[in-house]
Amino acid sequence: MNTPLIFTDRYYTKTHEWALIENDLIKVGITDYAQKQLHEIVSCELPEEGKEIKRGEILSVIGSVKAVAEVYSPVSGKIVKVNKTLEVKPELLNLDPYGEGWIAVIRPTEIKELETLLKPSEYEAEIIKEKT
Repeated sequence: MNTPLIFTDRYYTKTHEWALIENDLIKVGITDYAQKQLHEIVSCELPEEGKEIKRGEILSVIGSVKAVAEVYSPVSGKIVKVNKTLEVKPELLNLDPYGEGWIAVIRPTEIKELETLLKPSEYEAEIIKEKT
């Protein structure tokens, strides 16, 4: 298995989501490792814009030819934007998980929650542990 791509400008979760700080908002998606585990993604159920969400709650459900996977919110807050393109082009989660394949943007209610997320090196160590 090839080494998954990990960006150093974002935080990660043990459940393979990423969180990118953009001004006072958090953009969320799944990691390259997650999309490789799922293989061919065929559907993406998006959350409702305006919905309040707690850290650890289900943000999205992704369907692939292999499995159905839940995507968990890395932070608590209000969902201010969702990537509606994923409803018609869910394959963007495979093709560009860190770019065009983002899932939602959240206005966090507790920015300190970011401190509980994994730094890139810690996430990489988690992947290595998971593979062994």
